[in-house]
Amino acid sequence: MSHPTHSEPAVVTTDLHYAWPDGTPVLEGLDFSVGVGRTGLIGRNGSGKSTLLRLVAGDLAPDAGHVRVRGALGYLPQRLPLDVALPVDVALDIAGPRRALQAIERGEVTEENYAAVGDQWDVEERALAELDRLGLGHLGLDRRLAELSGGEAVLLGLAGQLLRGPDVLLLDEPTNNLDTGARDRLYRAVTEFRGTLVVVSHDRELLDLVDSVAELRDGEVSWFGGNFSTYEDALAVAQEAAQRDVRVAEADLRRQRRELVDTQVKLARRKRYGQKMFENKREPKIVMGARKRSAEQSAGRLRNEHEDKVRAARERLSDAELAVRDDDEIRVDLPATEVPAGRTVLSLTDLLPVYADPEGPRVQLELRGPERVALVGPNGSGKTTLLRTIVGELEPVAGEVLRPVPLRYLPQRLDVLDEERSIVANAARFAPQATENALRARLARFLFRGARADQPVGTLSGGERFRATLAALLLAEPAPQVLLLDEPTNNLDLAGIRQLTTALADYRGALIVVSHDPRFLADLGVDREVRLGA
Repeated sequence: MSHPTHSEPAVVTTDLHYAWPDGTPVLEGLDFSVGVGRTGLIGRNGSGKSTLLRLVAGDLAPDAGHVRVRGALGYLPQRLPLDVALPVDVALDIAGPRRALQAIERGEVTEENYAAVGDQWDVEERALAELDRLGLGHLGLDRRLAELSGGEAVLLGLAGQLLRGPDVLLLDEPTNNLDTGARDRLYRAVTEFRGTLVVVSHDRELLDLVDSVAELRDGEVSWFGGNFSTYEDALAVAQEAAQRDVRVAEADLRRQRRELVDTQVKLARRKRYGQKMFENKREPKIVMGARKRSAEQSAGRLRNEHEDKVRAARERLSDAELAVRDDDEIRVDLPATEVPAGRTVLSLTDLLPVYADPEGPRVQLELRGPERVALVGPNGSGKTTLLRTIVGELEPVAGEVLRPVPLRYLPQRLDVLDEERSIVANAARFAPQATENALRARLARFLFRGARADQPVGTLSGGERFRATLAALLLAEPAPQVLLLDEPTNNLDLAGIRQLTTALADYRGALIVVSHDPRFLADLGVDREVRLGA
């Protein structure tokens, strides 16, 4: 489906086909068009969102079909191909005119230098202004990229795209590595962009800044006017109507089946009565034969009519069911994770983690009962280091960690499971006393049903790997009564975030969560924040 626009669309794909080298189809005959404004492109992991952006950007060539882009195009991929040995001005693609300007200022007035500058006499001022706008003014233009954090690298990549003044800007998961301050600056840049912007993201704050939402699902794009919150409301209404249609169709099918059975019973009675009349020879044979043929024809028509009605009712039910989404939810019962409200489950006293400023404040934290705590602070403030210290992976420089109850840690790297072993075999490592049947039953609640539990972890997508890791930790023996999560939403699509939220709703222990996603923290029911750094 194409997005209806009043102006000429800036991006158009026609009958677009693309498959991976192993032949797995990603897009088959996709028609897609986008006009001026901000569009959020959403869909489950693996639906083809990033592939579509790469095809539009020319990073991939389609197997068939056409891509047309009006005007200059900018593209910020999810993984930036940055050479860490290079300086900032090279990453911004202004090193050539900048060096030429510096040469002219030194008196090297040559045609080559003038040609290199072109009309970019203010390139350095514009670059510094763009860096400053994105909170990167402290970098300057000569710093090596190796000195930048992951979040700074993303914002630098965005600055480079904006400096070129694109008419069309494509952003693929731009907030993944950004802390709260950096996200706010990116949000401002997005709202100030005046061309055609298409952003792939699971960041609901960012998606609430768009003008329309395009959902890529089952190889087709559906459009929703308004931002992500409007999309969620519209989807909820549509799904409620779809569920209602299914109930009506089910009732109709039951009624048609009853009527068919009633008709068959009546026809059988008539047939027995007619046979009895025929055997008793109460009418001339020729009359009875004609009456029998007429009755059989009438019965056949009636039976066919009711069978057609049942078939039609079954088709209506099938159509109604297609409109209902099968986005499974994780539902788990975890009574062993429960802790009494007043019990101390974790205590940090005068803690100084490694890498922390020796002159800085010591960490004091006491968790009581099933508290939910968000660990917040800018990138580099030591949140991950603190989690690793709590779990015992790192020894503190000073202070004390008391862990009176079992705890588990789900790291951002998701390197907890054995890549070569199956999901069920990994779960057995964490719960060696559980039977295989019991583990499989529990894994089914995490949507790993039947043979899916036998998949090697190394073959899983990012979202599946996260779900398998969460399952192994929550099903562990002894049951974890404190759970530490480091940026859990980074590898998840929107459906995955919903699944995680519902799974953690059933968790009865204490939580410490590092996340820059305020919507996720609100949905999680965080009780308080502990802030690190400035």
